[in-house]
Amino acid sequence: MRAKHSHLLLLFLLLTFTTQAQVLRKRTVKLMGSRFDISIVAADKATAEKSIDEVVAEVTRIEHLISDWIPETQISEVNRMAGIAPVQVDAEVFALTERALCLSKITKGGFDISFAAMDLIWKFDGSMEAMPSPEAVKKSVEKVGYKNIILDKKNSTIFLKKKGMKIGFGALGEGYATDRCRDLMLAKGIKAGIVNGSGDMTTWGTQPDGTDWMIGITNPLDRDTLLAVVPLKEGAVVTSGSYEKFVEFNGKRYSHIINPATGYPVTGLTSVTVFGPSAEIANGFSTSIMVLGQKKGLKLLKKYPNYRCLLITDKGEVITSPNLDLSQFKL
Repeated sequence: MRAKHSHLLLLFLLLTFTTQAQVLRKRTVKLMGSRFDISIVAADKATAEKSIDEVVAEVTRIEHLISDWIPETQISEVNRMAGIAPVQVDAEVFALTERALCLSKITKGGFDISFAAMDLIWKFDGSMEAMPSPEAVKKSVEKVGYKNIILDKKNSTIFLKKKGMKIGFGALGEGYATDRCRDLMLAKGIKAGIVNGSGDMTTWGTQPDGTDWMIGITNPLDRDTLLAVVPLKEGAVVTSGSYEKFVEFNGKRYSHIINPATGYPVTGLTSVTVFGPSAEIANGFSTSIMVLGQKKGLKLLKKYPNYRCLLITDKGEVITSPNLDLSQFKL
C-alpha cells in the first residue's frame, strides 16, 4: 500500500487558449514530494496566476499539517508518542484521520492508515533476487493494525496503542489536498479548473469554451495508447497501478502495492481507476480495490453508487463497475 501514486498514468487532454471572457493558465510544481499540475480558468491572467499561487499555498499548508516525513507536524508527534500517550490535534487533522479509519474499517483492513509502520522488505529497484521469507513478511507488518488506533473526538486526540506504530496519509493526502483546493477556489469565485496531484485529479467547471474537461485514461499495457477519453465537469478521478514497479518470481508478478494485512504484494490487478465526487475517497477506494481484488473490490464499490471504477487485470482484461459504460467513451 505504500508509495502509491507517483506513477499514475492519467493524462488529461486540455484545450489551451484564451477567449475574451476567460483565460486558462497552467503551472507544474513539486508539492508533497510529487508533481502537481494546476490549471485555473479566470477572467484575466493576473487573477489566474494569483489563484494558482493560492493553490500552491494551500497544498503546502496541508503538507505541513499531515506529513509523517516532516518532524514538526502533528502526525509526526502522534507517531512519536505511539504507545506512550494520546496527542491532541487540530479538528482538520482529526477529521481526516477519522475518515481514513472509517475507510480502514469498511475495507476490513484492505486499506490501513497504519501502513506507515510497515518494514520495507520488498525492493522494486531490481535488487531483489529472491522472495523474502514468510517469517520476514510476517514481522514486517507486526506494527500495522488500524484496530490499535484510538480516537477521542471530545478531546480531539489520536493515540496509537503500540510502540513503533505509525500512521500516514501517503495514500490519501494528495487527494485530500486537491479536494480542498477545489473548495477553496470555488469559495473565492474561481468557477473552473483542475488540480492534479500526481494522478489524484479534481476538476470543476468547464474549459473556457464551455466544454467539459477531457480526461484520457492511459492503457497500462501500452503506455502510448489511451483506453478511453472521459469528460469530467465536476468530479475526481484517481488511478492506482502496479505497472511501473513490480517484481517477478517463478512467473508471478508482485506489485509495489502491499496488502497491509499480510505483508505480501497484491496480485491480480494491474490498475484501478476510480471516478467520483471526491479525490480523497476515490484515492482510498482505488488503493483498497487493488488490495481486495476484482470480486471483493466491485462488491465494495457497489455500496457507493456515486463512485465508478475501471479495472485492468494482470492478463489485460478490462472490467468496469455496472454504473460505468466504457463503450460511450472509447476512442
